[in-house]
Amino acid sequence: MEIIQDIKNDILNRREVKIVIPAEKTVSYTEAAKLIADHFKVHEDHLAVLGVKGKFGRKTFLIEANIYRSKEAKEKTERKPKKKKGAVLETGAQ
Repeated sequence: MEIIQDIKNDILNRREVKIVIPAEKTVSYTEAAKLIADHFKVHEDHLAVLGVKGKFGRKTFLIEANIYRSKEAKEKTERKPKKKKGAVLETGAQ
């Protein structure tokens, strides 16, 4: 694991990190969160994985993540996922 960038952002109460991880197959968001949590010794609830990027033919992946000081700081700053349009139709409204 190689840390490319580690910026401390006091305004948003977070650390913004970019890490390169060697792996044989594509790293999922949950696997990336576990690796970062273990390396920085933080709880997974304080992490927001922004992206996992790989290039064709390489066995390294760039992971961008934000590490928050608390779960409340994460919930206050990070966007919440949008609801799907089809979810209304699946609940029984026909």
